[in-house]
Amino acid sequence: MKNIFVTGGAGYVGAVLVPKLLSKGHSVTVLDLMIYGEDVLPKHPHLKAVKGDIRDQALLKKLLAGQNAVIHLACISNDPSFELNPGLGKSINLDAFEPLVKISKESGVERFIYASSSSVYGIKDAPDVNEEMPLEPLTDYSKFKAMCETILAKYQSPAFTTLTIRPATVCGYSPRLRLDLTVNILTNLAINKGEITVFGGDQKRPNIHIEDMTDLYCMLLELPAAQIAGKIFNAGYENHTVSEIAQMVKDVVGEKVKIITTPTNDHRSYHISSQKIKRELGFEPAHTIEDAVADLKKEFLAGHVPDSLTDPKYFNVKLMQKIHLA
Repeated sequence: MKNIFVTGGAGYVGAVLVPKLLSKGHSVTVLDLMIYGEDVLPKHPHLKAVKGDIRDQALLKKLLAGQNAVIHLACISNDPSFELNPGLGKSINLDAFEPLVKISKESGVERFIYASSSSVYGIKDAPDVNEEMPLEPLTDYSKFKAMCETILAKYQSPAFTTLTIRPATVCGYSPRLRLDLTVNILTNLAINKGEITVFGGDQKRPNIHIEDMTDLYCMLLELPAAQIAGKIFNAGYENHTVSEIAQMVKDVVGEKVKIITTPTNDHRSYHISSQKIKRELGFEPAHTIEDAVADLKKEFLAGHVPDSLTDPKYFNVKLMQKIHLA
């Protein structure tokens, strides 16, 4: 049994990851502001859920003692959320990062896994955007993600294995559901409005199913240090255009769904190659975008996602505006 420390463990990805870690026999400590609710995590004898702030270094020192590994998910995620309060975003996404890494290493943590973002590449014309390509982040959110990667690399040592993952956009159902992500947005609209509006449509959006993303984090705890130490990996599924994703949603939800395409000034298009992680670690997604849509459809139809078009808790920006997070 390992002691795993998960920052942001009550977030969208964490709410699926933490039960998996517990089911594998790990003891898990979650540190999270819990702004989306504390009921997204299971009650479990080997789970310690702490409502707190990763900027609190005294709290970090207390909680990190005796931990074997850190999975760092906590951040103000996505550009619109970040731009609401840039000072807040910087304090959490960048300023708190090096103290967290330093305290982890000093506390005897053996492995530190960092959730960066595929947005660090910016917009590339190359058909396969791989880990060797230069980073050209376009926003403060993605710039700080890239800066944290550089900070983490400085702390790699034989006793402290560091690893950076650059995930595609995660999709699918979670107890702490986000409905402000491409696949999830389109599925919500298809089921609850019967109509999807696609802005542009030719832009590519890489995605990865939340089950695959969380399986990967579990796998990274088990791999030999030599296989991952100091490395960076993209993690995504196939790259599809927004129009293609909309059609997949329609195919799963039902033929009655209308797709309306409208012009846009936002032509940002992202695509990543996930060949390195397949080649070096043997990781390949087992779930499709259609699987994510089907999972969401099942939860919507079961009544597990009430007020999905209006409740701020499903939309990061709306909730941050509501609670005036500082």
